[in-house]
Amino acid sequence: MTNAIDIRSLSRVFGQVKALEDITLSAPEGSICGLLGRNGAGKTTIMSILAGQDRPSSGTVEVFGQDPFENKALLSQISFIRDNQRYPDGYRLHHVLRIAPDFAPNWSSDVAAELVEGFRIPDRTPIKKFSRGQLSSVAVVLALASRAPLTLLDEPYLGLDATARAFFHNMLLRDFAEHPRTVMLSTHLIEESEALFDRVLIVDRGRVYVDCASEETSTLAFTVSGPAQVVEELVGGRTLLASHTVGGLRSVTVGGTADAGLGFRAHTLGAAVSPATLQQLVAGYGSAATAPEPVRTNKGAHA
Repeated sequence: MTNAIDIRSLSRVFGQVKALEDITLSAPEGSICGLLGRNGAGKTTIMSILAGQDRPSSGTVEVFGQDPFENKALLSQISFIRDNQRYPDGYRLHHVLRIAPDFAPNWSSDVAAELVEGFRIPDRTPIKKFSRGQLSSVAVVLALASRAPLTLLDEPYLGLDATARAFFHNMLLRDFAEHPRTVMLSTHLIEESEALFDRVLIVDRGRVYVDCASEETSTLAFTVSGPAQVVEELVGGRTLLASHTVGGLRSVTVGGTADAGLGFRAHTLGAAVSPATLQQLVAGYGSAATAPEPVRTNKGAHA
């Protein structure tokens, strides 16, 4: 399997601000990658560079083996939908659907029509008067109907209700199965979305801390919960990603894998050990007092 995305030692600096610092990541062709992290972590900057809308201060980026910046032929194969997509004044839905195929060689009118109906997007209302959810719906239509070999979705859920989000997931998986492509999805709704991902990228403070297959994330951290004093004794000397205390109870997220002995000791002392969820893992990296060591595996992705 070859990579759709290869980023090596990439940095992006805006004045005195390091938006990205020496990041390396990859994504195989035909994968759905979750790009996860806190606001301001660097996710949108990564996508902007992949979409050729920005260029790195140093390092290299390749999409399908080519530099995307000012690469007209390659950019026609990339769909980048941002959370703040803008449209000309006076535009209605039919204007967008009429012009979109000019920028998307693989455009599917059938997918667009099904999405418009499923999201119940109004056609007569000017887009500038759309609600936040309706704007997100239009963005999803453009992303999925484009069937671009690389589809970048930056927070596509804003304003969508639970029914609309479930519809989006179902349409994405169905059309992805029929027309494979590479999808990178940035979202804060991790529990709802994690079943989509076959690769996970966790970004914080402008650096990539996790780049691995989705099934490997459960081995990267674990939680210990119980009486505060017991938990403190059990995790002493280990790398803590996050900690929460309520009354006399404490729950911590710990980097690494819990051994069987720790689980047995915890049980005898009235505490519990379990693998960290993806939500807990992302929150842990985003709240760690000191930057943890990056975790990167190339299972299913060849550098």
